Amino acid sequence: MKSTAQDPAARWLTVRRGQHRRPWEWVAEKLIFCVALSAIIVVLLIFVFVGKESIPIMFGRTTSAAIQDIIRVEDFDTTSPARLRKYLDLSEQQYKDLDREAKLELMSLKAEAGKEAANDKDARVNTVAWRHLLLPYQWSGYDHPEYIWQPISMIHKYNIIPLLIGSLKATLVALLFAVPISLAAAIYVSQLASPRWREWLKPGIELLAGIPSVVLGFFALLVMATLFQNVFGYESRLNAFVAGIALGLAIIPVVFSIAEDALTSVPASYIQGALALGSTRWQAAWKIVLPAAIPGVFAAVVLGFGRGIGETMVVLMASGNASIMSASLFDSTRTITATIAAELAETVFGEHHYQMLFLLGTLLFAVTFVANMIADQVIHRLKKRMEGKA
Repeated sequence: MKSTAQDPAARWLTVRRGQHRRPWEWVAEKLIFCVALSAIIVVLLIFVFVGKESIPIMFGRTTSAAIQDIIRVEDFDTTSPARLRKYLDLSEQQYKDLDREAKLELMSLKAEAGKEAANDKDARVNTVAWRHLLLPYQWSGYDHPEYIWQPISMIHKYNIIPLLIGSLKATLVALLFAVPISLAAAIYVSQLASPRWREWLKPGIELLAGIPSVVLGFFALLVMATLFQNVFGYESRLNAFVAGIALGLAIIPVVFSIAEDALTSVPASYIQGALALGSTRWQAAWKIVLPAAIPGVFAAVVLGFGRGIGETMVVLMASGNASIMSASLFDSTRTITATIAAELAETVFGEHHYQMLFLLGTLLFAVTFVANMIADQVIHRLKKRMEGKA
């Protein structure tokens, strides 16, 4: 005769009875599941919304050329609505909302703008094509090909490489500044500090996460920028170095909190064994605990990277916001997030500049997603190696 623990029907009956005996626990479990599922759905919907607005540029369905084949006002009645809508850079809803007189006025303005730009050889360049988004181009008045982000001129230039370089420069400076400090603080708090100091230090450092990023940006703009310029003597007062240090202040609490949890979760037997063999507390922390907690520490660094590359206000206020293609940390720079925040309110809904900013948002999603995927694979390999499975 089968026991109750081995009988699937009996096990199912026990679970059903448990639901009736503890209905509130069952309701709480389902509620938590629904909240978690809704969070995932919301994130996916945000990505779909951002990606949908960038689809015309992503698949080459729009053009930013200042000169196109001009449709005369007299040909309005003989031209198909689809062609007119594309010619006027309007969405379907915008085209429906405009009356005949407004459409004719837009056609007239389009023709006048085409005549004004007729002498510019760059006027027929579709600057939202991927070739011009990623590769340098020799524009009129330049001696050699350049990477240029300049969406407010007569010829809109949308090269995204300077923005990518600016985002990576500021984020890497922030990580180089924040990770050593955060890791040192995590080792001290989790392994070396007395219980009394630990009770004060850990919540005190984690409270730094509550400082608004606009306050950090304001502090970097007024205090750090002047101080660093006086110390290092560089020319640009606001640059990637200042923005990176200020960004590092925002990253420190995130990296510290996760790294400290990873170090604390290492079994006490590791430390006791090291101390029994004659190691000091510092030797045990550095040579035993830290290597055992490497997967968690690496996860902390990755989350710090995501926090840094997605920050807006700090880099908007402290980076100088000049899209300069330079390897120097002391030149002004411009990040993807600062560009979206500064320019989105000034664009026309549905126009190619508007779509370009949403493409930057999609790119930011993609960079963060790929970084997290790579980090997840590295963490799994580190865990397997620590467990002796690889």
